[in-house]
Amino acid sequence: MNETFAMDAGAIARHFGAATIDIEVVTETGSTNADLLARAAGLRRPVLRVALHQTAGRGRAGRSWLSAPGTALTFSLAWHFAGPLRELAGLPLAVGVALADALGALAVPVQLKWPNDVLRDGAKLAGVLIETQAAPGGGVWAVIGIGLNLLMPDDIEQRIGRSVAAAPWLAQMDRNALIAQLLSALADNLGQFAQGGFAPFCARWNRLHAYQGVPVVIIDRGVTLHEGVAAGVDDGARLLLDTAAGRIAIVAGDVSLREA
Repeated sequence: MNETFAMDAGAIARHFGAATIDIEVVTETGSTNADLLARAAGLRRPVLRVALHQTAGRGRAGRSWLSAPGTALTFSLAWHFAGPLRELAGLPLAVGVALADALGALAVPVQLKWPNDVLRDGAKLAGVLIETQAAPGGGVWAVIGIGLNLLMPDDIEQRIGRSVAAAPWLAQMDRNALIAQLLSALADNLGQFAQGGFAPFCARWNRLHAYQGVPVVIIDRGVTLHEGVAAGVDDGARLLLDTAAGRIAIVAGDVSLREA
């Protein structure tokens, strides 16, 4: 295997430089999120699980995440939060901010799309899927799944059916060092989120908002629910939409945002 593409748990740990997170690398699995959710009841500390290839990767609302071996980073991070599930409102947006920070530091500037997409030049570069499970000793395990396109083969883009972004510059990096940098940014920001929730991330997210001031529609299963001008998010991670009837706040669910 090309050494740039190779990934090894020990090498990631050395680049990460801390022994606070268990790191696993597998050649292939169905879904790293599903793997960690199945083990959540027995976890004792955070776990990063990286797959060189996922055969059943998932996105929001049951969508599939398509990738070819060697062309994307697909991984999940299980992280324990001591508070109740309701305190995790805004976590996908905070994760987006963490990814944007890390990618910007690697000379890949990105923007964010509510509630969980990372965009490059207007097309999706990465997605976030967070699933949760109550922890036996209290609190919640959040399994944070991330798919990041490094290269985008024509056949995969055709199967996706829309323009998708890639980051060829990152594809030239040592994958172990790249994963470690992303993990470091995630760990730092998840620690901040655990202390203060989404409020400290709100202004940071709004600075990266791809649709600020843009007319958009909010869609649920093909049905338009709202139309208006996107006005950022509030401290509760709700999308603010200026409509003909005034400003409304939309809570993330399985709805989707599209440019009008």
